[in-house]
Amino acid sequence: MKVLIVLTSHSELGNTGRKTGFWLEELAAPYYIFKDAGVDMVLASPEGGQPPLDPKSNEPANQTDMTHRFEADAEATAQLAATVRLDSVEQSDFDAVFYPGGHGPLWDLANDKHSIALIESFIAANKPVALVCHAPGVLRDVKTPAGRPLVEGKQVTGFTNTEEDGVGLTDVVPFLVEDMLKANGGVYSKGPDWGSYVLTDGLLITGQNPASSAEAAAVLVKRLA
Repeated sequence: MKVLIVLTSHSELGNTGRKTGFWLEELAAPYYIFKDAGVDMVLASPEGGQPPLDPKSNEPANQTDMTHRFEADAEATAQLAATVRLDSVEQSDFDAVFYPGGHGPLWDLANDKHSIALIESFIAANKPVALVCHAPGVLRDVKTPAGRPLVEGKQVTGFTNTEEDGVGLTDVVPFLVEDMLKANGGVYSKGPDWGSYVLTDGLLITGQNPASSAEAAAVLVKRLA
């Protein structure tokens, strides 16, 4: 089994002067779920190389056993430092794709033509697509072969409006994940803020927040097995 992990290359948190990027737990937890299941992984990002880490995700309150394991893992950190360019990967080389969140994807991957085409290609090839937290936002412009929004009529979740309000970024992000999924016809639902909540509908696996990343990865592994 081989999974493509797609990370953001965007580092600026709107016009706040603060930094953003990917959320460490949302990479680290799935990374070891996949690794421990014998899954091969390729990490990619729009610009290639080292993706920006959201510095808040590495603060003590947000660290986990998995983030500590990742940061102490020379092989994992070397792989992260050398992500391949997203425009160089082919769907045919993989069995599934996984998108970690963090706020960064709302600025770059949501608009990235290679990401959009890649997701459409995975769906067309009957391969699962999993996204957690803010990453379901990258589905905004993804279409079905009939030209309809991919999430239309699908059971989906993603970072909630109340969670965004809780981190004080409602007026900073380019769009709210919950609102976008609903506007595109998704059958949106959520669990309690900050708790694990994962939905599967056909080939689409979505997780609500950082706490959902391990469960979403485990669901994907089970699906591939």
